[in-house]
Amino acid sequence: MNRAKNKKWSFENVTFTTLNTVFLLLLGAIMLYPILNTIAISFNDGLDAVKGGIGIRPRVFTLQNYIAVFHKDTLTMAFFVSVARVVVQVVTNVFFTAMLAYALSRNEYIFRKPVTVIFVLTMYFDAGLIPTYLLMRDLHLLNNFNVYWIPTIISAFNLIMIRTYMRTIPESLIESAKIDGAGEFRVWWQIIMPLCLPTLAVIALLVAVGSWNDWMAPMLYTSAVQKLSTLQFELQKYLASAMSQVGPDQATAQAQASTGGNQPTPISLRSAITIIAAVPILCVYPFLQRYFVQGLTIGGVKE
Repeated sequence: MNRAKNKKWSFENVTFTTLNTVFLLLLGAIMLYPILNTIAISFNDGLDAVKGGIGIRPRVFTLQNYIAVFHKDTLTMAFFVSVARVVVQVVTNVFFTAMLAYALSRNEYIFRKPVTVIFVLTMYFDAGLIPTYLLMRDLHLLNNFNVYWIPTIISAFNLIMIRTYMRTIPESLIESAKIDGAGEFRVWWQIIMPLCLPTLAVIALLVAVGSWNDWMAPMLYTSAVQKLSTLQFELQKYLASAMSQVGPDQATAQAQASTGGNQPTPISLRSAITIIAAVPILCVYPFLQRYFVQGLTIGGVKE
């Protein structure tokens, strides 16, 4: 017992544990500081934020930045469009990708290998931006909400992940269901899908994050219709406008601040919108975290 205890608290173990803890704390602080700094700037007076030097807490606390953001009709509409886009894209992508993955996981489907190769090739070769735009135009998807979800109904990467997991499900479960009279769709919906919940949760999270953070598609395909703009696209426009504008210098900012002004500036508005855009994903992630590690290890062990 003493020997095991001495081995546990040996010099090498104590040194490694100490250095590992210090390194992880420093790494966590480095990664956490930009987030805390953005939160501090978002709650700080805009004119005061121009002077710089804000750390992890506001120097002049105010809610004016968030009030200004939520008073903009375009941002409110963009937020609901982003939520609708994420919900529709996640549901359609998970549903149709899982359905195709089940077909490709069945040995009796004779075309499973060539179809899989075709989808894998799309992960290596892309037609490019201009052909994709022309395709969206020919399909009459420009300035249409359907452009947000129809091109992403099937994802090759997600397809491979789900199919790999489905092939680990015992064949006896499927045979037993078919003996009881269940058809292919019922087997997929009532047996395969519940068993694939960890994988589907990971896929749903990845699709949701990618959809929520995407601002390129609204800029390319729906920029002519303001009511189809997303929150991330509005954030990108704010970033572009902030870089093109010349803000007040330090002397002007001090003079305006001394007069009691509480005016949002591009840097404070940008920070507030960044936090607003990140909050929904941060709220969803804890509910899917328990599936995340299990889902990402799919295919890591071969029997």
